[in-house]
Amino acid sequence: MNAGFLTSAIIILGLLIDFVIRVIAIIVVPRNRRPQSATAWLLAINFIPYVGALVFLLIGSYKLPKNRRDKQAQINQFIVDQTEGMERVRRDRAWPGWFEQVVRLNRNLGSMPLVGGSSAQIITEYQQSFVEMIHAVDRAERFVHVEFYIFALDSMTEPFFDALERAVRRGVIVRVLLDHVANLRTRGYRNTLRRLDAMGAQWQLMLPIRPLRGQYQRPDLRNHRKLVVVDGEVGFMGSQNVIDPGYNKRSNERRCLVWKELVLRLEGPAVAGLNAIFITDWYVETDELLAREASAVEPVFLAPPREEIDCQLVPSGPGFPHENNLRLFLALLYYAQERIIITSPYFVPDESILAAIMTAIERGVHVELFVSEIADQWLVYHAQRSYYEQLLEAGVIIWMYRAPVILHAKHFTIDDEVAVVGSSNMDIRSFQLNCEISLMVRGKHFVDELREVEQSYREHSRQLTKEEWAQQPVRSQIADNLARLTSALQ
Repeated sequence: MNAGFLTSAIIILGLLIDFVIRVIAIIVVPRNRRPQSATAWLLAINFIPYVGALVFLLIGSYKLPKNRRDKQAQINQFIVDQTEGMERVRRDRAWPGWFEQVVRLNRNLGSMPLVGGSSAQIITEYQQSFVEMIHAVDRAERFVHVEFYIFALDSMTEPFFDALERAVRRGVIVRVLLDHVANLRTRGYRNTLRRLDAMGAQWQLMLPIRPLRGQYQRPDLRNHRKLVVVDGEVGFMGSQNVIDPGYNKRSNERRCLVWKELVLRLEGPAVAGLNAIFITDWYVETDELLAREASAVEPVFLAPPREEIDCQLVPSGPGFPHENNLRLFLALLYYAQERIIITSPYFVPDESILAAIMTAIERGVHVELFVSEIADQWLVYHAQRSYYEQLLEAGVIIWMYRAPVILHAKHFTIDDEVAVVGSSNMDIRSFQLNCEISLMVRGKHFVDELREVEQSYREHSRQLTKEEWAQQPVRSQIADNLARLTSALQ
């Protein structure tokens, strides 16, 4: 066999493999995948077949392994059984005509009921949220459940760790869940774990990537939830992680970036739902079902209740068969009659969200969007910018929160009586890849308070105009369009 024949054989084999990869991709990639995502993957595989195919094998599936999905289904049924008949919702005021359908949708998707008789305090100051959580932990008598995407020990968060340690010394059970990959790449990760061990807290990593221990799934599937539950009586949830507001990154420090968040302090029956979500994630990671802590408690208000609200928690993520948060958001966008005001730090809508917003505009609904003037993530920032022209042309008012603040709060309001607050961004990653938690609230007083928060954003923002956007340099347009393509690779 001469060298020329061997070279020809290798070339022919390479071309044959290339052809086979392309044909298989056409058959496999579009299955159960959004058209825009399938198109992006097919383009990647077509232009760089070997690399594209390898990447697709690594991150092409956005579902968790079957055993995790089975656990989610089991715990969903447990939640349904535990919460049957606990709605306690008063109907002394008329609901919007469409509201009951959205409640039913959420119940079918995420298993959680709508409950009345709760109260919510909106916290917008970064340090104040820690003050409130510390105060609640210091009153704990039975258990403290803590779950965060990022949970780091630093000078800002040390008082919270101290409060957890004091709780353990009093005999309170402290359980902590923290996302593995997010914390692994956070400064001080090992110190955080050592501190948890030293205080005697029970802790587990969420979605760990440890192949040698048999723990592996798509590496960018993350648990993005943020919540605290104290004795089933007081709960916290929202956008804020347990970390310094500059995220302990030198690049952020050089740019003087700080994060602005929004956290809810909850009391009443809604806290039992928040605890059920923690119990779900604890069970998935440990196989331990905290049945005793799952029992609903009678609402005990530690402070005079504000207006009582009706609220419904909606967990979502790759453990569910459907994109629960996306379906909730779509339903509300289509039902809106007067106004939609969205706050999302990473706004990269899929086709359905974009269509819902455009349709709302055409129906005469007033739509505003709050984003940051600058960003901490280059790719997401440019993908987001790629939608600005289309939104501005449609009539969406875009407010850009002034630098150096990153507006990281995640919420939106529909008309004057319904709002959603939580950990979920309005982007493809939050819809498909992240475990998220959203709270749908019905209560005019609560929405009025969120309106005041939105007004404070306007006072610290500038409005993006079509004239300004038309002046964008060509290099920015190219970056925006390329980033938009990559955002669909889910």
